[in-house]
Amino acid sequence: MTVIAPARPAEPKRPSRSRNSGLRRLYPYLLIGPAAILTLVFLVYPVGSVFYYSLQHSNVTQPWNDGFAGLDNFISMGSDPLFWRSLAFTAQWVAVEVGLQFIFGLALALLINKTFIGRGLARALVFSPWAVSGILTTTIWILIYNPSTGIGRYFADIGIGEYGVSLLSGSGTTFWAVVLAEMWKGIPFFAILILADLQSVSLELYESAEVDGAGTLRKFVSITWPHIRQAIIIATLLRAVWEFNNVDLLYTLTGGGPASSTTTLPLYVAQTAIHDRDFGYGSALTVVAFLILTFFSLVYLRITKSKEDEK
Repeated sequence: MTVIAPARPAEPKRPSRSRNSGLRRLYPYLLIGPAAILTLVFLVYPVGSVFYYSLQHSNVTQPWNDGFAGLDNFISMGSDPLFWRSLAFTAQWVAVEVGLQFIFGLALALLINKTFIGRGLARALVFSPWAVSGILTTTIWILIYNPSTGIGRYFADIGIGEYGVSLLSGSGTTFWAVVLAEMWKGIPFFAILILADLQSVSLELYESAEVDGAGTLRKFVSITWPHIRQAIIIATLLRAVWEFNNVDLLYTLTGGGPASSTTTLPLYVAQTAIHDRDFGYGSALTVVAFLILTFFSLVYLRITKSKEDEK
């Protein structure tokens, strides 16, 4: 009698190693795919549209002139006095704001880094302006500069200025009035970042420096500054970009006046594109602002990197 062995069930086919490796290589791209698509839709497309319209005549009030403009919009800037005035004021605004915010922010960070009674409350008060929204900030300063009930009235009471005159309307006071309002919100930004690095400095370094006879200035230069230098570089660059693009505070407080004396380049872009409906020229101004920011950011990072390498 012949015994027939039962047939062994067929083993399932296993995917080849090449297929598995291919899926593993594809998996990271599948994960970042949604984010990449959103970036293309909400970043690359708007930027591309701005560059496209900068080469077009696109003015809602003059539709008969719409069409390809080439470099006409950029050439027109050469004879536009408001463009050059806004560009010069933007440079002044960024330099003054970032410089003063850095100085006072560093001083505040060094102060609240020390141990004293009520330090927690002091830190909360210092950081609170940074948590206030831009619209609320401008509302606060509009009330402060109100000619009837604000600080101008109290100045007039002691013989400084005249009654009923706002600090935001005088040619000699407007600039410093808006600078002070922006400093109130910007100083905490520097203080927060610098304080975060100050907290990481070991107290043993200062104790060793005191044993060696180092004074306050020497300890700051040799210990404190090297530790906070990177935070200062980042904070200065970020704040310079934000101040360059500042629109809300200047628009709300002064509207770019008086006589366009506080009109920054981004504010001029908003006035041209939104109020005047000249999207072609407004896009060209935006491209110039983008190129200026990119150039100076690269130069700033290059300079700071070179100084770091020298050390």
